[in-house]
Amino acid sequence: MKGGKAKAETAKKADNKLGTKRKASGSVGKRAAKKGKDPNKPKRPPSAFFVFMEEFRKQFQEKNPNNKSVATVGKAAGDKWKSMSESDKAPYVAKAAKRKAEYEKTMAAYNKKQEAGGSENEEESDKSKSEVNDDEDESVEEEDEE
Repeated sequence: MKGGKAKAETAKKADNKLGTKRKASGSVGKRAAKKGKDPNKPKRPPSAFFVFMEEFRKQFQEKNPNNKSVATVGKAAGDKWKSMSESDKAPYVAKAAKRKAEYEKTMAAYNKKQEAGGSENEEESDKSKSEVNDDEDESVEEEDEE
C-alpha cells in the first residue's frame, strides 16, 4: 500500500503548511486594535489612469452595450493606456494633478478641524451612547433614593 502511505505523507505536509500559516496569523492578533475609518475624511484622488478609466468606460459601453464584464473593460483600458504616448496621457495627468491639489486643500482643512475638535469628541467616543445614557439613568435613580 505504497499509494496510501504517500497520500498520508502529503496530507501531513499540507497540515504542516497550514500550521505555519496559523502561527503567522496568530501574531497579528497581538497588535493594537485598529481605529475605525472616519466617514468625514476626504477620499484620496484618483490617479491619471483612473481619470482615464472614467472616460474610457463611457466610450467602451457605447461601443459594446452587451458587455457586462468589469474585467473585460479593465483589460481593454489597461491595454489602451499602455499603448498611449506621454502626450496622449498628458490631459489625464493634468486632471489628476488638479484633483490632487484640491484633495490636499480639503485634507489640510480636515486635519485642522480634527485638531481643533478632536479633543472634545475623544471623551465621548470612549463610551458608547448607551453607556452614557446608563450613567445618566443611574445618577437620576440615586437622586430619587435620597
